[in-house]
Amino acid sequence: MVEARDDNADAPIRLGMVGGGEGAFIGAVHRMAARLDGHYQLVAGALSADPDKARRSGAALGLDPARCYGDFVAMARAEAARKDGIEAVAIVTPNHMHAPVAHAFLEAGVHVICDKPLTTTLEDARRLAAAAERSGLVFCVTHNYTGYPMVRQARAMIAAGELGDIRVVQVEYPQDWLTTDLESTGQKQAAWRTDPARSGAGGCIGDIGTHAYNLADFVTGLELKELSADLTTFVPGRRVDDHVQIMLRYANGARGLLWASQVAPGNENNLKLRVYGTRGGLEWRQEEPNALCYTPFGEASRRLTRGSGGVGPAAARVTRIPGGHPEGYLEAFATIYAEAAAAIRAARAGRAPPPDVVYPGVGDGVKGVALIEAALRSSAANGQWMTLAR
Repeated sequence: MVEARDDNADAPIRLGMVGGGEGAFIGAVHRMAARLDGHYQLVAGALSADPDKARRSGAALGLDPARCYGDFVAMARAEAARKDGIEAVAIVTPNHMHAPVAHAFLEAGVHVICDKPLTTTLEDARRLAAAAERSGLVFCVTHNYTGYPMVRQARAMIAAGELGDIRVVQVEYPQDWLTTDLESTGQKQAAWRTDPARSGAGGCIGDIGTHAYNLADFVTGLELKELSADLTTFVPGRRVDDHVQIMLRYANGARGLLWASQVAPGNENNLKLRVYGTRGGLEWRQEEPNALCYTPFGEASRRLTRGSGGVGPAAARVTRIPGGHPEGYLEAFATIYAEAAAAIRAARAGRAPPPDVVYPGVGDGVKGVALIEAALRSSAANGQWMTLAR
């Protein structure tokens, strides 16, 4: 177990970042999310595998040149040796680097906030989860959609039995940005996300399918038992899947469907979850995140909003501004950082975090990689039902 540090419990958490330099997309999102509630101060980084780009990127963010590192191994060692070294690291690299970076910082005694999917193989995911468990450190996986207040509301309603026994789970995440061969143009995000050496064997299933699965898992609390998958590559020459259709069987007998696509024109980030039970149903859309449709069986549908009187404490505690003022993607992302901060501050004091602190952990990351692995096996076997490895 890691020993509690004697830092001021309320001081900003000293944050480092690996990846996220010039030309990156998600690194800037992580930095904004970390800053939003004032819980973190970015003080160090290995922001690119290119040392010159890493230094330029650090300078652009106002980092101390001495703490702009050319590689993550040097950063982990140097920061561990400093009295004012980083307490947490955000890993925002392409997928194939998540595991080696996370291991290096766990060994250095640094809490980890890692982008998804956790790793590119299930073996690596299990090994990383074991290392995180041994370390006693906080390990957060940024499935950011779980940070929305109305997602927390849906989770609380299902846990309270307001939908009765869950029968049907429908989750989808269509996009359209990879409808053409964008990777051949040199576009950075498309290039690495469609390269199995960097993204892993799963393309769409790993990039957004894991988000859809995690959302359903977080809200319903159901255990996914087995799946039948059809993974398709529509764009000629693409080396990973760009369209996913999966049938789901849950341990309680519920049935589900997961659809994820990056070749669906007219869809930007149209993540949607519908859950139906013996007593009612819920529907939530990421593109209209401040509302939740609730339909008790035999009654008219009700539109619950983030600021309405029908919203409970689970949503209220992650709400920042009054109803009618939209909260969106960055705020939801910041909620994940805030929840991780509460856990890190608790670790500073040598105690457990408050019981209402909820964030996706390394176990959730392993589940996501298990989904990818099972879906790939099933699709290769013409949709044969596969049990998820645990």
